[in-house]
Amino acid sequence: MIDMIYFGKYLKDYLEYNNISQTEFATRIGITQKHMNEIINGKTRITLEMAGNIERLTGIKSEFIINVENSRILKENILRQYGNIDNLKKEITIKYHINEIKKRNWIKFKDETDILQVCIDLLDFLKIKDFDIIPKLEKQILFKKTGNDFNKIALWIAHCDETIKQQNVNEYNSYNLMLLIKDLQELAYNNSIDIDKVRELLNKYGIYFACEKALTGTKIRGCFRVKGKQPAIYVTDNYAGKDSFFFELFHELGHCKSDYNEGKNKVIIDGNDLKEEKADKFALEVMIPENIWKKIVDGEINEKTLKEISIQEKTPMSFIVGRLAKNGIITYKSKLYRENYQK
Repeated sequence: MIDMIYFGKYLKDYLEYNNISQTEFATRIGITQKHMNEIINGKTRITLEMAGNIERLTGIKSEFIINVENSRILKENILRQYGNIDNLKKEITIKYHINEIKKRNWIKFKDETDILQVCIDLLDFLKIKDFDIIPKLEKQILFKKTGNDFNKIALWIAHCDETIKQQNVNEYNSYNLMLLIKDLQELAYNNSIDIDKVRELLNKYGIYFACEKALTGTKIRGCFRVKGKQPAIYVTDNYAGKDSFFFELFHELGHCKSDYNEGKNKVIIDGNDLKEEKADKFALEVMIPENIWKKIVDGEINEKTLKEISIQEKTPMSFIVGRLAKNGIITYKSKLYRENYQK
């Protein structure tokens, strides 16, 4: 059994340092000697009212007192749930990918040698009361269960939530969504992938944006949610090139257009087939409108013709050759694809 830190130890040190007996302090604070002994030995929980009284008599902030006590109670509950330290360390380290999180610096652990403190830091990061909340959290995220580790997804979303905290976003107005699309189309045509410029544009139109590497083996590319009234789009950085990045971005904007209200209560990674098909169709239409795509496939598939269409319609060549390759009209090994695909 490990030695738990509880506030009674701090209070005992305070009284000894100031030459105040426990009996005298019990009298001054209006409790029995038995109650005082229970506080000193951590055998009773300190109420908010008691913490306030102790602060008045000692100057020790009640916030500190409550934090120490809450930490102790939480650690006891965690240890009780897992039985012993060895079981806890083994399960938490593997289940929540602690070693990889450390390498990514996603969490600033207060004491990596104390597995109970690691657990508290992890709960704070995930913004949950205890690990029993995880199944409830899973129900609020729409994703395909097969082949996906939910804990990895939850950790990635929590990390993205942290990265957007410093972003200043304007008020979101759905009527401006197509203006955002137009600006992104122009950005895609004139530049290689520029995450900072994409973020600036989305923030300008009231949308949080994060592009963060997922944990190893996570089979997701992005998600959509609504924080307060502000949409938030998170994408992973496992895109192959410009077309796959913008397809995912426009896919999530498709969810923003169609699933904003559901995004208030759910994190949408994979919705039902109809939602995903609709978001895919939206992304394809934004990248290459149907009338332009018809012009491409009905014409000669050669570099000269395609570049003329690209310039005329302000559609990136990488979008064109990427879609041609995906549809099997050209191969990924073809010279046309290799020389015009932009990473």
